[in-house]
Amino acid sequence: MSPPDLASEREITARAVNSFAHTPDARLRFLLQKLVGHLHQFAAEVELSEAEWSKAIQFLTATGQKCDDVVRQEFILLSDVLGLSMLVDAIEHRNGVQATESTVFGPFYIAGMPDREYGENMALIPGSASLITGSVRDPDGNPLPGATLDVWQTAENGQYSGQDVTQPHGNLRGRYRADQHGRYAIRSVVPVSYPIPTDGPVGTLLQASDRHPWRPAHLHFMLDAPGHRRLVTHVFNDDDPYIDSDAVFGVKDSLRVAYQPCSSAHPLAGQFDIGMDFHHAHFDFVLEGRA
Repeated sequence: MSPPDLASEREITARAVNSFAHTPDARLRFLLQKLVGHLHQFAAEVELSEAEWSKAIQFLTATGQKCDDVVRQEFILLSDVLGLSMLVDAIEHRNGVQATESTVFGPFYIAGMPDREYGENMALIPGSASLITGSVRDPDGNPLPGATLDVWQTAENGQYSGQDVTQPHGNLRGRYRADQHGRYAIRSVVPVSYPIPTDGPVGTLLQASDRHPWRPAHLHFMLDAPGHRRLVTHVFNDDDPYIDSDAVFGVKDSLRVAYQPCSSAHPLAGQFDIGMDFHHAHFDFVLEGRA
C-alpha cells in the first residue's frame, strides 16, 4: 500500500479555509476559517473513516429532528453534555468582576411566564414546600430595586412544565421583582435532582460513553436590572448526591446553598402564609454593571 499523500490532504484543508477568505464580515470570516481548519485537523489526527463520518452526520441529523419550537432543544443539550456550554460561559465571563457566577442556560426555559408577587407560591401542584429569600445588589452593595428574577425548576417528578404536559401551565415558573430594598422572596417546592432527557441522540451518546445523565437539584434564575448585565445562573442544593458529578458540568461552589428545615411555627411561615413545615434557603445575587 502506498503511503498517504499528506501534501494532498493539507492542500484540501488550505483550499477549504481559503474559500472563506472573501467573507465580508471579518468576525464571521475568522470563525469560519478557524472552524474549518480545526475540523480538518481533527479528521486528519484521528484518521476519520467514511463510515464514522456518516455515523456522525446521522447523529447530528437525529439531534436536529429531536428539537421542537417549544421545549426540546437537543442541540443545547448536546452542547451541555460536551462541556461546551460551560466553556463558552467561562470565556464570556473572564473579566473577574465580583458578581454572582453564571452557569448554563439549559434547554427548558419558556418565555412569557406569569408575573408573580413578592413571596408568591409558584408551585401549582403539591410538593415539599420551600421558601428562598435574598437580595439583588450591585458590586458596591447597593440594592437594585425592581430587578426581575425569571425563575424555573422541575417538579418533584424531575420534569419541567411544558416538558411534562400533565403539569399546569406556568407551574414552577414565574417572573418576580425585587422590592424597594432589593429583596426578593419566592415560594416553591424543594428542587430535586433529575436526569436530562435520554430518549434522543444525547442519551445514546451518554450510554455509549458510560456516563450518567443526572443533574443535581437546582433552581434556575435569569436576572435583569437596568444598567446591569443579564445574569443566567442556578442555585444548587448543597447536599445533592450529584453535586460533584453534574452531567452538564454546571456546578460552581459559590452557587451552592443549604435548605434549612423550618416548622409551621417559624416567623417566616407567618410572614409568607405558609401553613405547613417547609425548607428555607437564602441566596444574595450581585449583578455586574453593563460596560
